[in-house]
Amino acid sequence: MFKFNNWFFLAIVIASFSSCLENKNDNIPWENLIENNTLNGWNIKGGKATYSIEDGVITGTTVKETPNTFLTTNKFYDDFILELEYKVDSTMNSGIQIRSNSFPHYQDGRVHGYQVEIDPSKRAWSAGIFDEGRRKWLNTLESNEDAQKAFKQNDWNHYRIEAIGDTIKTWINGVPASYLIDDKTASGFIGLQVHSIHGKQKEGTTISWKNVKILTTELDKYTQKTPLQPVITKNNLTLDETKKGWKMLWDGKTTKGWRGAKLESFPDKGWVIENGELIVLSSGGAESAAGGDIVTTELYGDFELKVDFKLTQGANSGIKYYVDTNLNKGPGSSIGLEYQILDDAVHPDAKLGSHEGSRTVCSLYDLIQANPEKPIKPIGEWNSAYIISKNNHVEHWLNGMKVLEYERGSAAFLKLVSESKYAKWPNFGLLEKGQILLQDHGDRVAFKNIKIKSL
Repeated sequence: MFKFNNWFFLAIVIASFSSCLENKNDNIPWENLIENNTLNGWNIKGGKATYSIEDGVITGTTVKETPNTFLTTNKFYDDFILELEYKVDSTMNSGIQIRSNSFPHYQDGRVHGYQVEIDPSKRAWSAGIFDEGRRKWLNTLESNEDAQKAFKQNDWNHYRIEAIGDTIKTWINGVPASYLIDDKTASGFIGLQVHSIHGKQKEGTTISWKNVKILTTELDKYTQKTPLQPVITKNNLTLDETKKGWKMLWDGKTTKGWRGAKLESFPDKGWVIENGELIVLSSGGAESAAGGDIVTTELYGDFELKVDFKLTQGANSGIKYYVDTNLNKGPGSSIGLEYQILDDAVHPDAKLGSHEGSRTVCSLYDLIQANPEKPIKPIGEWNSAYIISKNNHVEHWLNGMKVLEYERGSAAFLKLVSESKYAKWPNFGLLEKGQILLQDHGDRVAFKNIKIKSL
């Protein structure tokens, strides 16, 4: 009798606990993204694959020789918890876009942003995180066998996606899959992808989604812990960058590989390293009068360079390349071609220059104005600069948009130099190799994710 009463009591406790869990789940303020058996609140971007809805299930169908197609929410989301179910043809590849965007200036409106992968292939990276239209793989599943095995072929699979601040976590059928820390994009739409197909791939294959729901309030109450170690992209190479030969130009922690432009070592003032950011401090706005410019200890010829930068109000700085620190031993900055960094709205330099507009942000300083329609982000947000120099052809890019290009040593280039403040420097901008420089112009500017690829 005693044993029976204990088991009876235990059964009551379990039943009560289960009931509480059900009630708790019932009380979660989910928002359904598929309502009234329509596609209201969604729109199609990219290719020409088709989408239909029946009994609350959205089905996407492949069409040959068309780009990736996305059914995207009209609404943008920043922090959220998303859950959904999907069933995919075993021959397809697909994904769930989160915090994604489409801008006219970015590859003619191409959808880009985080994608939670749907991968029924033998690789089995479903619920890994891919950066669509940008950096490619960020969080693979090659070392997560449990998540790889969790995918159910030709059946419904369940995803849970938490995107809160700079952290994205995913689960597949209840199994922890990805844990990414990355601050590239804070807001964007949700998208359901039908991947492009070509050649012998069968047209008309399908992927279906149902029970798509999102939570945007009281997120702290509903987040789940994960046993996975995070993949951190800040000041690290992505898988694709590693394969293509990129190198970190700054390690995110030390001053290794850098020195003062007019010093044998790194400046002992004027620059700090904080939270994975290389910061030039404010010192009154004078050019190279505090810590001074810093340069790489190595020289570079043809190259690709990536630098993320963040301005403070009214700030001035620059990224210089093909620098020769022996050219100017006196006051002021070292001499080289410059990708201008400037708060155009406040700093007076934006209205100066030997050529109109040539001192605005992203311009080739004092020589060529960047496209005035450049997609500069507000003060306090990170911008991504990209410079490529190959066979004397140079391009400046900002946040995925090419904003200017020119030919070093061309007649047009030499004419611009002759009309500029650089006219007094013989053979300005024509070095075969030079240093990369980050400028101290007396204003606080932060840098991170500094990467280079020699060509």
